[in-house]
Amino acid sequence: MQTTSRQTAEHYTWGGPQRSQCDGWHLVKTRELSIIEELVPPGAKEVRHFHVRARQFFFVLEGELTLEVEHREFVVQAHQGIDIPPGQAHQALNKSEHRVRFLVTSQPPSHGDRVEV
Repeated sequence: MQTTSRQTAEHYTWGGPQRSQCDGWHLVKTRELSIIEELVPPGAKEVRHFHVRARQFFFVLEGELTLEVEHREFVVQAHQGIDIPPGQAHQALNKSEHRVRFLVTSQPPSHGDRVEV
């Protein structure tokens, strides 16, 4: 057992040059559970998708995250979260003028379980 942080966690980026680059850190990465901290700059968004098996919980640490779930928008503020069951199409967007930092918990892990729509 050991402690983990952004400084010690596995880091990755997504978004690329045509969109603002986003950062992610795998705080927990096991076959049973995934917890990722993400940092998303203003204007960035992910591709709309759903997960076949994974249930996800998004918890905002800093800023304001817009989550579109089944064509309904939810604005999630710092210290708020939202639970997304498997099969629900969703998309995370940063519509604010400031970066947003949040945790995404997936059980089971969502990698390889994503279907773009």
